[in-house]
Amino acid sequence: MLSFDPKTNTERENYKLLIGTIIPRPIAFVTSTTEDGTINGAPFSYFNIVSSNPPMISLGLQRKEGKMKDTARNILNQKEFVVHIVDETNVEAINITAASLPANQSEVEKANLSLIPSESISVPGITEAKVRFECTLEHVVELGEDGTIGVDLVIGKISRFHIDEEIYESGRINSDKLAAVSRLAGSNYAKIGEKFSIERPK
Repeated sequence: MLSFDPKTNTERENYKLLIGTIIPRPIAFVTSTTEDGTINGAPFSYFNIVSSNPPMISLGLQRKEGKMKDTARNILNQKEFVVHIVDETNVEAINITAASLPANQSEVEKANLSLIPSESISVPGITEAKVRFECTLEHVVELGEDGTIGVDLVIGKISRFHIDEEIYESGRINSDKLAAVSRLAGSNYAKIGEKFSIERPK
């Protein structure tokens, strides 16, 4: 087995090892609002559940050359954002939003996505997602080493769930109908694929 020291690897080498091995990763499409009211939208695959009591999610928003992403800045300033689950029906449009645009230009408009008002926060979501979570900022933790910040770890508390009726069945989510996609490495994505069950020990 090969062994690597992350301290002697380049950032890119560590990145390739992480995104190639920690798979599949769920994808969050995040809408946020700038100070001038522009609606930004961007996908992130450093994303997961933190807690169900209370319901919280995490986003790892990577900095580039120490510069905070627009999404992180917006969340820090406005304290609100919306997280959408990326699925087979919207992944191509959401991929368009990964383009690097100035903060005053909307990726949502560029991708021709449709906005919908939120119920508990001021930031809108998009109608093209089967799942969206209205979130308020709980914590932001700056992480890095050697005096350089590499990531803004955002913890959001869900203030409202929006679930498409077609995927909601007696309090549970039908994963086949949700058809979420996940991130692999490079330009590769994955569908849910074959499922299997293993009983957990009591």
